[in-house]
Parts: sequence; structure tokens; C-alpha cells
Amino acid sequence: MDDPRIRHLEETLSYQALALEEMSDELRRQGLVIDDLMRALRHLGERFQSVEDALPAPEITRPPHY
Repeated sequence: MDDPRIRHLEETLSYQALALEEMSDELRRQGLVIDDLMRALRHLGERFQSVEDALPAPEITRPPHY
């Protein structure tokens, strides 16, 4: 039996499976990119903190209008 409804359902299921696989691959890729960005952000934060720690503390003075 070659029921067009069953054929349509099989085609739909095939397209959905392909779309799901493509979305899963993209989600995995984006997760890796986010991990890389988080690592880079953490590294930049550490570098910024080390530069800030190396600078002399600012003088606390009253503004000239006092």
C-alpha cells in the first residue's frame, strides 16, 4: 500500500530529524564559542586587575572649589 498520508508523514519526519540534527550541531558550536569567550573574558579581567594593582593608589584630595 502506498498511502499518500503515510508518505507525507514519513517525509515530514525526515525533514524534522534533519532540522533537529542541524540545530543540535549549531547549539554545540555556539556552546564552544561561548566557552572560548568566557575564557577570554576571564583572562582579560585578570590582566586588567594586575594592571590596576600595579598602579599607585590615587591621592585623596579635596576638590579645588572647597
